[in-house]
Amino acid sequence: MKPAVFQHVAPTSIEEVLSLLREHSPDARILAGGQSLVPLMNFRLSCPSILIDLNHVQDLAYIRDDGESLAIGAMTRERTIENSDLVRRFAPLLHEATSHIAHLPIRSRGTIGGSLANADPAAEYPAVCVALDFDMVIRSARGERRVRARDFFLGLLTTALEPDELLVEILVPKAPPRTGSAFVELARRHGDFALAGVATQITCSGDDIAEVRMAACGVGPGPIRLSAAEDIIMRDGLTDATAKRAAKAAAEEVDPSNDLHATASYRRHLTGIMASRALLRAGERARAP
Repeated sequence: MKPAVFQHVAPTSIEEVLSLLREHSPDARILAGGQSLVPLMNFRLSCPSILIDLNHVQDLAYIRDDGESLAIGAMTRERTIENSDLVRRFAPLLHEATSHIAHLPIRSRGTIGGSLANADPAAEYPAVCVALDFDMVIRSARGERRVRARDFFLGLLTTALEPDELLVEILVPKAPPRTGSAFVELARRHGDFALAGVATQITCSGDDIAEVRMAACGVGPGPIRLSAAEDIIMRDGLTDATAKRAAKAAAEEVDPSNDLHATASYRRHLTGIMASRALLRAGERARAP
């Protein structure tokens, strides 16, 4: 298949992008890495009249230490995040999740902003985003606003972005001291989207659990915060027994559906297994000297 006829423009500044969006939305689409959009266009499941290519907008690609958070430009490649010492040190959950994304050629082209704006429910980044409640910096010709991750993902392939808006930056809170994280998923083949995945971050204070953050991917219309599982660990601490109870709660929180790859009940079962593994692994890392 070939895409329908479209106009391709390659602006070099954010302001030019916003002007094009104002002029052409809702018929315009943004091209970032193109790993999801281009196949959709080839199958004519997406037929924009104009494609706004961000690959020449240098101001959208960076990783910067902003004090309490890392600021990551929306056009930062996934491979750049994977190789970043700043991300490895201050956002280990994001770093680990990146290594699970598809294959090296995909990560070399795909961008964090493209993944989040696409909002595929099986993708790794949205789950991490929801678990840690990233701030999304959004701009349009009308101005700038910030949206918390919990309000950004609205459903299947749907976000809070308006047609004339552009995701320009992601603010990632730095992991506190004595924090351990784990991203665990199961896919049919290496590089496939996960049948179920769980992102977990645990922070300790002395011998106690100070904070637990968990979210799942691949088991609902979007990333799902596993609040009931978090509450069990916060209330009862982290042991093999409480991890099993939290895993059961996690399986009950998700909303999977049947498809060609797995039944809903199997995905729910996998969620519990992934949740238990992620909790125990993150807890071990948090307690490590």
